[in-house]
Amino acid sequence: MKILVTGVAGAIGSHLAERLLAMGHEVVGIDALTPYYSPAIKKINIKDVETAGGVVHILDLAEDNFEHALEGVTVIYHFAAQPGISAETPFEDYLKNNVVATQKLLEAAKKSPTLKLFAHASTSSVYGSRANGDETTEPKPTSYYGVTKLAAEQLALASHRDQGLPVTVLRLFSVYGERERPEKFFHKLIKAMHEDKEVPMHEGSEDHVRSYTYINDIVDGCISVLNNHDSVIGEIFNLGTDRTATTGEGLAIVERIMGKKALIKRLPKRPGDQLETAANIKKMRETLGYDPKVTLEGGLQAAIDWYREKIHNKLRG
Repeated sequence: MKILVTGVAGAIGSHLAERLLAMGHEVVGIDALTPYYSPAIKKINIKDVETAGGVVHILDLAEDNFEHALEGVTVIYHFAAQPGISAETPFEDYLKNNVVATQKLLEAAKKSPTLKLFAHASTSSVYGSRANGDETTEPKPTSYYGVTKLAAEQLALASHRDQGLPVTVLRLFSVYGERERPEKFFHKLIKAMHEDKEVPMHEGSEDHVRSYTYINDIVDGCISVLNNHDSVIGEIFNLGTDRTATTGEGLAIVERIMGKKALIKRLPKRPGDQLETAANIKKMRETLGYDPKVTLEGGLQAAIDWYREKIHNKLRG
C-alpha cells in the first residue's frame, strides 16, 4: 500500500513510518517543521525515515498545496498537530495546526479515489482532567489543546457521517520513548540528569497518574487499525496501556537506571493539566486484539539509551 503519514518528523509519525516501511509499504510523509521545538531534532527523525526508504515533503497543511502528496494513497495517518499544554502557545496556533490543518487535509482526502482509511490521531486530553472512562465517556477538555483536538476529531467523524470518508479516531494516552518531544517530562528529566541540571516539575505533578505508553506499543495499535481497516471505520478507540503509574514513580525509575538523584526545580501548578490518564482499552483489545507489552522501566531504559546516543553524545562531541 501507499501510505501517507502527517507529522512524520515527530516521535510517533517517524516510528510509524519506519515500521510501515519495514513491512514493505510505500510511505510518504508530510511535516511543516514548525519551531514549537527544535527543527534540528525533527531533522534527525526525518533522516532516519528517509534512510529507511520513505519520502518526506516539508509542507504546511494549513497553508501549502499538498494534494500531489496524496496521489495514489490508500491510507492516511494524521499525526500532524500543535501538541502540548503550554501557556506560551497562543490559541491561534492550536486553531491553525489542529483544526484548520485537519479540515484542509480532510477536504483533500475526499478527492482521493484510492483512499480506504483515514486514521485520525486524537488524544486523551479530550476527556479532561480525568481520562479514565471508555470511548462513550463525555469529553470535557480543560485546555486549548484538548478543545481543538476534540474539534479536529469531530471534523473527521463529520466527514465520515456526511460523506462516507473512511475515518477512524485513535485517542492516544501519555506516549513516551525515543524521540519524545523536548518539552515532555521524561525528555526534560533525562536531559537534565545527563547535564547535572535542575528539571522543572509543576506543583503536584509527581502525584499525577498516567497511562504511560511506550512508543512501540502505540505503533502496534496503529498497525492493528491498518490490518483491520474494514472494521474500524466510523469508530473511536482509546490507544494506550491499562497499566498506570504516577509521574513520581516514573521519576524514581529514571533515577534508578541512571544511578543518581534528579535535581528538582519546583514550579506553580500548570492550568489545564490532567490529573489522571488511565486508558480503558477494552474496545481495542476485543476488536483489534491489541495488547501493549512494554513496561515503564523497559521503555524508559530505551529512551535513556536513545538520548545518550542521538543527542547527548553528539552535543558533547
